[in-house]
Amino acid sequence: MEFSHTQSLALAEIPVLPLEAFRQRVLDRVAAGWRVMALFGLPGQGGVGLVALTGRDHDGRLAVWRTGPLSVYPSLTPECPQCHMFERELFEQWEIRPEGHPWLKPVRFTPSFVYPDGPRPAPGVTEQFRVRGEDVHEVAVGPVHAGIIEPGHFRFQCYGENVMHLEISLGYQHRGVERLLMGGPDLRTPHLMETVAGDTSIGHSLAHAAVMESLAGEPATPRGRWMARLALELERLANHTGDLGAFAGDVGYLPTMSYCGRIRGDFLNMTALLCGNRFGRGLVRPGGALFDLDDATRDALAARVEAGRRAAFGACELLFVSSTALARFEGTGTLDATQALELGLVGPPARACGLPRDARRTFPLPGTGPRDIPLSLHDFGDVYARALVRRLEMETSLDFLDAALADPPDGPIRHALPATLPPDRLAVGLVEGWRGEIRHVAVTGPDGRFAAYKIIDPSFHNWFGLAVALRGQQVSDFPLCNKSFNLSYCGNDL
Repeated sequence: MEFSHTQSLALAEIPVLPLEAFRQRVLDRVAAGWRVMALFGLPGQGGVGLVALTGRDHDGRLAVWRTGPLSVYPSLTPECPQCHMFERELFEQWEIRPEGHPWLKPVRFTPSFVYPDGPRPAPGVTEQFRVRGEDVHEVAVGPVHAGIIEPGHFRFQCYGENVMHLEISLGYQHRGVERLLMGGPDLRTPHLMETVAGDTSIGHSLAHAAVMESLAGEPATPRGRWMARLALELERLANHTGDLGAFAGDVGYLPTMSYCGRIRGDFLNMTALLCGNRFGRGLVRPGGALFDLDDATRDALAARVEAGRRAAFGACELLFVSSTALARFEGTGTLDATQALELGLVGPPARACGLPRDARRTFPLPGTGPRDIPLSLHDFGDVYARALVRRLEMETSLDFLDAALADPPDGPIRHALPATLPPDRLAVGLVEGWRGEIRHVAVTGPDGRFAAYKIIDPSFHNWFGLAVALRGQQVSDFPLCNKSFNLSYCGNDL
């Protein structure tokens, strides 16, 4: 069943396939150039079935199909590595076993209040991959770290200083967001969306708004979507600026590190000018936005954006002309396009490998115009490429803000959506957050409430990309490679 990301589908229209046909269709679509966007469990009469959502980048088409209830099936991962994390998640959430999965360890350490009937390993209790041999040793880092950061465990299998394999274990702060959304939407739903990943409040709120608008069949008002897009690009600018400063810090290049810390704060303060909150909380809602800009504030924001442009590009120029800094970036943590494609990478890590993936172009939000942001690509696939893609994206975001602030749409900032959602329907929300493609999939039950709500943060796929990028590198390269991906712990843990 093919459809557009702006449509919702009646569940009755989505084909229910026999297991073998379901599995083969996933493989056939991937072989034809589609991506696995989501693979999740849908409770129903008789048990839990599977839903597969795939997408095609060149024309923005989606396709979805499902199975009846099942408890075991032949794993897709050996033939389709994109399914690797989805299948591990299915097993821990619903005890649907993918037979033949190469490494069925927990994605998250699930507390009992989230999935009372599922397998619940204690935090940190899991089998670890091990390399044995003379002179092979392990280096274990975390889950408690020296800095004020979230918990995650990194286990390096090394031969001397060279990393043979990196095992990443997350899930220490699993909050059960998807389970909390069941039976919604309700008053707490927008606040849960804003805290899926705190540094991506706008991105996840906007993906949720797109889902709700598709289900209701009523797009946001043009002015409301304009406000949300301003905030989305400011969120991207703040985080990309912070990342480039951290790149510099990890190689001991203090000028750019020092400048970017302040400039990141400037972009956060511009978001506060929109709604009073530096992370944009309370701004984006289904149907539009809760805050508007008057002409004087819009002029003030435009002036701040121009000042931010000069400051950010000055700091970036210092970094990108430093031969000593670039020598540490070039050839470090390299991935090629084939690896990125197989793993389903998104965002700057994918575009740094030459994959033209940007939801702002492929799946543009209604009211923003098609293909409104140029692609920022490189093909070296290393730390340098991931840094350069961020630098290029900052320029395109600033150009977008200049044009948007100069020509705001008229009309109301928001219209209220119907209080009751249509029953038995599926809708998808796709937004290019600063880390990459954010995907929300909602399914309503007979009562019009959420029977399932699936959130895929870009970190969900990209963490494994980091593990692959470390192979063959030195242990000392890990902080720089890790920062070049800058993935979310809580966005993975949900």
